[in-house]
Amino acid sequence: MQASRRKAAVALAAAAALAVGASGCAKSERDGDSGGAKTGGTFVFAGASNPKNFDPIFNDDGESFRPIRQMYDTLIQNKPGTADLQGALAESWEHDAEGKVWTFHLRKGVKFHDGTAFNAAAVCFNFDRWYNMKGAAAQANMIYYMDVFGGFAKNESENAGKAVYNKCEAKDDNTAVLTLNQYKGAFPGAFALTALSIASPEALKKYDADTVKQNGDSFEYSAFASEHPVGTGPFTFGGWDKAKGEITLNRNPDYWGEKAKVDKLIIKVIPDENTRKQELRAGTVQGIDFPAPADRKALEGEGFNVINRPAFNVLYLGINQKNPKLKDLRVRQAIAYALNRQQLVQTKGPGGTKVADEFMPDTVLGYAPDVQKYDYNPEKAKQLLKEAGAEGLTLNFYYPTDVSRPYMPNPQEIFTVLANDLQAVGIKVNGVPRPWNGGFKDDVQTFGKQDLHILGWTGDYNDPGNFVGTFFGRAKNEFGDQGMTEMFDAITKADGTVDEAGKKAAWEQVNRDIAAKWLPAVPVWHAPPAIVVTKDVKGLIASPLTDERFNTVSVG
Repeated sequence: MQASRRKAAVALAAAAALAVGASGCAKSERDGDSGGAKTGGTFVFAGASNPKNFDPIFNDDGESFRPIRQMYDTLIQNKPGTADLQGALAESWEHDAEGKVWTFHLRKGVKFHDGTAFNAAAVCFNFDRWYNMKGAAAQANMIYYMDVFGGFAKNESENAGKAVYNKCEAKDDNTAVLTLNQYKGAFPGAFALTALSIASPEALKKYDADTVKQNGDSFEYSAFASEHPVGTGPFTFGGWDKAKGEITLNRNPDYWGEKAKVDKLIIKVIPDENTRKQELRAGTVQGIDFPAPADRKALEGEGFNVINRPAFNVLYLGINQKNPKLKDLRVRQAIAYALNRQQLVQTKGPGGTKVADEFMPDTVLGYAPDVQKYDYNPEKAKQLLKEAGAEGLTLNFYYPTDVSRPYMPNPQEIFTVLANDLQAVGIKVNGVPRPWNGGFKDDVQTFGKQDLHILGWTGDYNDPGNFVGTFFGRAKNEFGDQGMTEMFDAITKADGTVDEAGKKAAWEQVNRDIAAKWLPAVPVWHAPPAIVVTKDVKGLIASPLTDERFNTVSVG
């Protein structure tokens, strides 16, 4: 987004994984509160890449969050199948008139997987831990925290800013009061972020969770993050076999909410999309995510359950202004005009995909229908490049190789189409394929090595700041946009507007200015992602936020 891990867990997990067999449907004799569904057995889901680690605060991608959200809980969560909010570890909450003081009334009787009690002191320990995090390496990995809370007690990462967090007080065991330095439109939705899951204070201390070391272009994390994650969720940690690419999670019989129907959940990492599909057909996995658009009808025809999520996402082409040529707005506009996005939608997008004119869906507050649009116009692109003295431009275009994302079902194919469009207007493209974790994301977001890259976002909550603010709300190596202080200030002002009508107007103007004045990236499309399970899998609730929890799933 986790559970304590005994030393024997790895061996037991490996044995259990082998016992799954061809169908993965080995059953136990356990009866449970299943509401009539079959219980027991193992659910095997195919992931596209290994997670970074299992410490929620140091993650920002779906492949890491998938196992994390099974092991941890947040104060507030998204109601299954929607972007609406409901209580989780907090049964209810309220805030003062200025939106700066938030009071959480916590669920009673909840325990972490290591047996320690969940209470207000544990909540405050987590918030204080994040705020007081030390070291540039650790802070640089807290992407979601900085997006929401801005900065730290002492900023050591170059991307950290002014701190939104002030303090957290445990009024009693069941009441935690969070005080902020300023209102943000992100709340309360941001309290449902998987990155802000609540971990066991005892485990965090015992396993030195705050230690993050940078080695060249990669990072090393603590024993807590890799071997001993401890949360309150419906599954506990059973082991991570990195060599095999298997994560094993076990049913938590003491879970406070709806208990898992399967005894074991295995996330099997299969980087190649065709191999994931083959294993689904062979029955060695029971679920895959983000099937290629061309495969959906075929899989449905074969009897698989293909569940389409609403398109609450955006794919964009990022432009890094560390390259002096790309600082010229005319060059960035030329890139936008060069892209035949409608053709890309028709040839590579899933059914229901739409060309994106803005960096958030039209269902989000602040969407402006009158933004400047960049319809396909290669002659206009050539003209702008000539005016800017950028003819014969050569750009390094980074794209991920081992992952399929909700907004990016086939990165290689998308890169190829976009690169061909750029080359058609005279821009030479050097393709740079990199693995998603330990390569692409570090190179693009942390080190800013690229000129162009494809990336995107699936919304975490229904607020414009979660889209536009996440991308462009502060200086980032991803865009090399340190000079765009006007954009940063406009986003900060919009995000701090409490009045609903004023907030809507402010965000609409931000979207207009992003398109016409700043253009730090080019929005490409909004694509409805799918998740696929075998016909013997019941109870899976697809989320527009790709926030699926597997405790509702039964197999057989």
